[in-house]
Amino acid sequence: MCHSQMRSLVFVAWIIVYVSSLLTIRRMWTGKYVRSPLARTLIFSMVKEGESAAPEWYRCCPDSLGESLRPLFVQSHLDPDTQAFLKCSEEKSGWLFTQLYHSFFSTIFSPIVSRTSINGFLGRGSMFVFSGDQFRRLLQISLDWQGNRLLDLGAGDGGVTDVMAKHFQEVYTTEVSAPMRWQLQKKNYTVLDIDEWHSVGFQYDVISCLNLLDRCDHPLALLRDIKHSLVPGTGRLVLAVVLPFQPYVEIGGKWERPEEHLKVGGKVWEEQVTHLSNDVFRGAGFEVEAVTRLPYLCEGDLYKDFYVLDDAVFVLRPVE
Repeated sequence: MCHSQMRSLVFVAWIIVYVSSLLTIRRMWTGKYVRSPLARTLIFSMVKEGESAAPEWYRCCPDSLGESLRPLFVQSHLDPDTQAFLKCSEEKSGWLFTQLYHSFFSTIFSPIVSRTSINGFLGRGSMFVFSGDQFRRLLQISLDWQGNRLLDLGAGDGGVTDVMAKHFQEVYTTEVSAPMRWQLQKKNYTVLDIDEWHSVGFQYDVISCLNLLDRCDHPLALLRDIKHSLVPGTGRLVLAVVLPFQPYVEIGGKWERPEEHLKVGGKVWEEQVTHLSNDVFRGAGFEVEAVTRLPYLCEGDLYKDFYVLDDAVFVLRPVE
């Protein structure tokens, strides 16, 4: 047998073993295949954990916030749009052969391609930051309010952009990943170059910077560029940041520390929010108008229906 045939057989055998392993894991972690009543109870408890944990996603202790922040906190809740995203994620997680294909594709290309680009190629990994109602409550706008220009930085596949876009006549986006840019262009959003959005000759009514501050090389420079790009007086920044704050930058298939270090003090959510407001944002020329606690949700895979991180979402106003 020649070497090329041998390599082909080894590759096919590897694929069979890989798929078989994933199928076995999937069967082990699906309740109906668990024989032991105790084990089955534990499995279903894990499945329900996301639902029971939902109140914790929104919980805040106002007394632990800085004195100036307490009246600005907006209490959010699990609403119908969030529930719909969770239900859709649960259904997609059960698409066995689709998830097997996604897992196989990611395993092959993750060493050389960023996770974001892989998700863009596969059309998966959609994110959920806030619902339309939560967005309007934060900005204190009505259902029929209309602005001129929105800029969504690091827009991904445009899922969160869709929530905001209905309130604006012109919608602009930026995105590093080429597959994600294709997704945005298919939705007819204007995609700007990541180095040119702040020098296009016009300003924006609202700029959204959602979970980007901890994923860029120069977060303070980004805040300065945003400030100068907002319409004077009325322009607002909607900023979400994952807490605890753990910055890194995805380059190819690797994670690197950012060039500009942004330190966020505090041990709990409320303390870090206070430090961001009083030190980071104020130092960059912003004041907080509203802040809330929300779950940052992502579609799941073979092993989990969805993934969740802890978000602080701010509305910031530029000040001199």
